Amino acid sequence: MWGAMLSAMMLPASTPTILLFARLNRLVHAVRHPNLATLLFVIGYLAVWSGFGACATLAQWALHDAGALDPGMAMVNPNACGLALVAAGVYQWTPAKHACLQGCRAPLSTFLTGWRPGLAGALRMGFGHGLYCTGCCSLLMALLFVAGVNNLGALVGLAALVLAEKLLPGGTVVACIGGLGLVAWGTLLLFP
Repeated sequence: MWGAMLSAMMLPASTPTILLFARLNRLVHAVRHPNLATLLFVIGYLAVWSGFGACATLAQWALHDAGALDPGMAMVNPNACGLALVAAGVYQWTPAKHACLQGCRAPLSTFLTGWRPGLAGALRMGFGHGLYCTGCCSLLMALLFVAGVNNLGALVGLAALVLAEKLLPGGTVVACIGGLGLVAWGTLLLFP
């Protein structure tokens, strides 16, 4: 479930990068089969998110076994929810978040300086882009434990925030404003 959900949420935000990779791959004639190289780029990208999904699944099982999740798969402890929201909100302001977000927003410089030829290079570059995106959005995706993994509103809201951060001209400002909102929400849960 986590793998399918993360793929559905993250692929739309990465579509411009995938299309850029495909175009550059055709321009430099890096491989004999450019469509296969693009597929391997996407597989590398999704492999990283699948790894994150596997870790999230293990965390979900542990929380379920500990009785810390309600039937909607949301955490039942408001203090834990508040701390998770504050942590994700603070991360939105960190240099690590902004560096990863910049890698996701402007992949051309990464492609130009770190181009890897061949099919193995395409897979490796997809994996690298996946690492940037996971570094950028993993704490946001972990907020599904707060709202509930089955909460459609939370899924749509997080996907919209990720799309806005990655695709809008003021994406870094959107990330900071989103961080303030998350800190405020978490603080309300911690200090009712």
